[in-house]
Amino acid sequence: MKAMLLKEHSDVAINSIPLVLSEIDASAAGDGDVLLKVVACGVCHTELDEIEGRAAPPVLPVIPGHQVVGQVVQIGSGVSGLALGTRVGVGWIFSACGHCEFCLSGHENLCTEFKATGKDANGGYAQFMVVPAAFCHPIPESIPDLEAAPLLCAGAIGYRSLNLTNLQDGGRLGLAGFGASAHLVIKMVLALNPSTKVFVFSRSTEERQFALHLGADWAGDFDEKPPMLMDAIIDTTPAWKPVIRSLEALKPAGRLVINAIRKEAFDQNWLASMDYPTHLWQEKEIKSVANVTRNDISEFLNLAAQAGIHPEVQVYALDQANQALVELKSRKIKGAKVLQVS
Repeated sequence: MKAMLLKEHSDVAINSIPLVLSEIDASAAGDGDVLLKVVACGVCHTELDEIEGRAAPPVLPVIPGHQVVGQVVQIGSGVSGLALGTRVGVGWIFSACGHCEFCLSGHENLCTEFKATGKDANGGYAQFMVVPAAFCHPIPESIPDLEAAPLLCAGAIGYRSLNLTNLQDGGRLGLAGFGASAHLVIKMVLALNPSTKVFVFSRSTEERQFALHLGADWAGDFDEKPPMLMDAIIDTTPAWKPVIRSLEALKPAGRLVINAIRKEAFDQNWLASMDYPTHLWQEKEIKSVANVTRNDISEFLNLAAQAGIHPEVQVYALDQANQALVELKSRKIKGAKVLQVS
């Protein structure tokens, strides 16, 4: 099969080829597994962290990609509930132990044996992929393949983030950064809580215009003061400045939810700028998001189908993965980037 392999860590840049198009043998489905023929795979900002070594895979080479839409073409022993030809999705959660305190309490995203698709196990930048059947998600018929891919991570993690805000309809939500996940959050909010006002912070003029086009009530740069304070803010950026600015924009008892796998090296100037009365007093909260559960993915897929949530997608061929990553890094973003594999 053809696959885009990460063989060594390197910078994602116009003149570099971090992922190498390779011919490798496809694996067979083992006990409890299914073999998928990959149809599409979303391109996520996390792939930049994996390729450039900030969230390094434990073993190289590895096939990235954790927003996978595929068709079941082989079923391993012990698998029930999935038939050949079933269209399924695979998200960031490749597997979890199933018996620790976190798994048993519905928090498998915090399992110490959590494995991430495309990082701890081969992912979907390939023509075929083996995955545990229990971590596959049937995709509602109404969702096209290319639109389904970003729903599996950008959508699911956005859904988890939105739930963690405890936002009520009619509240005020801020979005710090406006990439693939945030553009789906605004669609969720308008579908679920139509009386909610949404305020978007982005350094990109194009992203701000895109946010307004999708229904944001206000969009500005991080240094601009919004017209009112927010009940909750979701930060999807890798930087610290948005954290400080978001805390300034929260009302008393507001909550900042940080949806990021990592933050850049801390800038001491931003630490020095933090003022307790301004940023943390009056019972403001900061909560991080760690991974997703299978329930997040399945619930959001059903919600997207019922509410008619359609991501904006830019489509690339499998061998154009490096180009898609370069454009992602350079902030050439309008919605989500998706590889059309077959």
